[in-house]
Amino acid sequence: MDDNQHLSIKEWALEDRPREKLIYKGLASLSDAELLAILIGSGSARESAVELSRKILRDCNNNLNALGKKTVKDLKTSYHGIGDAKAICIVASLELGRRRKLQESEERQKISTSKDVSDIFQPILGDLPHEEFWVLMLNRSNKVIAKNKVSQGGISGTVIDVRLILKSAIDHLASSIILVHNHPSGNRQPSEADSRITKKMSEAGRIMDIPVLDHVVVTENSYFSYSDEGMI
Repeated sequence: MDDNQHLSIKEWALEDRPREKLIYKGLASLSDAELLAILIGSGSARESAVELSRKILRDCNNNLNALGKKTVKDLKTSYHGIGDAKAICIVASLELGRRRKLQESEERQKISTSKDVSDIFQPILGDLPHEEFWVLMLNRSNKVIAKNKVSQGGISGTVIDVRLILKSAIDHLASSIILVHNHPSGNRQPSEADSRITKKMSEAGRIMDIPVLDHVVVTENSYFSYSDEGMI
């Protein structure tokens, strides 16, 4: 057992305290729990910030993606010593990480494969607890003009309006579009409803001369492409 475990952080050796360790040894020297401890600042009378952070991560199977799904309410109600301020700090920090990953993925703007689409939307949709439907709009060179969230639903589905999607594509002068939505269940296989909306959107796109190039279903760890499977 770690000798520091029975001491408050202030009693730890200077080089073992998370903040000081970051300064003197660098970011790479810190564990996920120590980084999380820096965010929450303090623990409780029962345990240090590092011990509390270890408990939170252990409950998430030491998976930061799983932690990213936690809400402020989840954190507050599950852990003694986590109030509004600390829970908000954790949630906001993980959201910043997600946005950073999104910006890095958007540096490559041209869409050549379904993986390019997945790279853009995995940071946005991969770990959401609810379903969202998005449209990626492209110019004639298959470069991204815009990406729009069309609707947001529950765990099992969302509702979309074909007319609104096409109007948005026309407003952006899009030459083609790609449909994207997520499956919070983790099952990448499309549903019958997914296939119906894909067919409906493809038919409407042909009439308006704005072809639907693909419909990509994103999960936390994988994706499904209608185009790759010859279904569009």
